[in-house]
Amino acid sequence: MIDFANMKYIKMKEDESYKKKVKDLIVSGEDVLGSYKALRDGVVFTTKRIIVINVQGITGKKVDYTSIPYAKFNAYSIESSGVFDMDAELNIYVSGMGMLTFEFRGRSDIREISKFISQAII
Repeated sequence: MIDFANMKYIKMKEDESYKKKVKDLIVSGEDVLGSYKALRDGVVFTTKRIIVINVQGITGKKVDYTSIPYAKFNAYSIESSGVFDMDAELNIYVSGMGMLTFEFRGRSDIREISKFISQAII
């Protein structure tokens, strides 16, 4: 599992290849909203949860998948990209994990993901 205590800040860009990595983990009625890459690791947002993909070892054959259901979120905040600051941010407060911060490089629209998080926690 990713050590969120030491790596609370993950900078990501959109990458469709991470959708394929979690296709066997998706359950009936769950759809992928977006997939993002941070170096070798990745994050996939679905309609029900966040799946964090931690590629391990030199060869990258060992992979850890951490599922964080939206139902476990206490609160969250988003910061959209601006004119000079092109990055968007998502801060999530998760029961038992604390705060996680994800930074999206480029013009990622995290408002769609925000809607699903809101539906789950409100």
